Amino acid sequence: MVTIPLTDLDQLFPDSDGKPMSDNTEQFRWIVLLKENLEILFANDPLVFVAGDLLWYPELSTLVPSVAPDVMVVFGRPKGRRGSYRQWQEENIPPQVVFEITSPSNTSAEMTRKLEFYQCYGVEEYYLYDPDRNRLQGWLRQGSELSEITDLHGWISPRLGICFQPGEPELEIYYPEGKQFLSSVKLSQRADQAEQQVEREKQRAEEAEQRLDQLTAYLRSQGINPEDLP
Repeated sequence: MVTIPLTDLDQLFPDSDGKPMSDNTEQFRWIVLLKENLEILFANDPLVFVAGDLLWYPELSTLVPSVAPDVMVVFGRPKGRRGSYRQWQEENIPPQVVFEITSPSNTSAEMTRKLEFYQCYGVEEYYLYDPDRNRLQGWLRQGSELSEITDLHGWISPRLGICFQPGEPELEIYYPEGKQFLSSVKLSQRADQAEQQVEREKQRAEEAEQRLDQLTAYLRSQGINPEDLP
């Protein structure tokens, strides 16, 4: 077996392909929405690695092209920083789930090549969403092939456990326990609302305690021991 020095590896398999992460704000919004919510979903599992726009090299060969899924999930690999996903350095575990968010610049030939790549290199679930046309497609591995999922309404990902609900005006995705995937802004707003609710409940409890203290003091001033009351 020929050992390639690390410096040569970095030159042969660079961490960047020079392409932008997204072409427009809508594509970027969906990439971030998926990546961040999947990070939250598997935050407590140290052996689930989630990444966005990370170059994936499936083989130690410059003859095999790389691809950068918009979002990918790898079960069985630890979280942590990576410049790229070199599969031969990751116990040869390929990403099991990948997502692509299309933009107007994507061609049908390009997306066909990606589907063939994911089929060839072991992806188990592949989801393709076009936010401009609000169109979701999905493929599930059946043996050596990725077979298209005919109905994605209410579809639950076998690997992720999340539920897809195509609808208007856009796709909705739900956690296994039923919460919806939300943007970081909406998550922050929800957290603020929950904190405000807790503060209101605390204030109401304090006010009730004050009223009880006032009533107790009044009864004692009238010569009545509150503890003797039924």
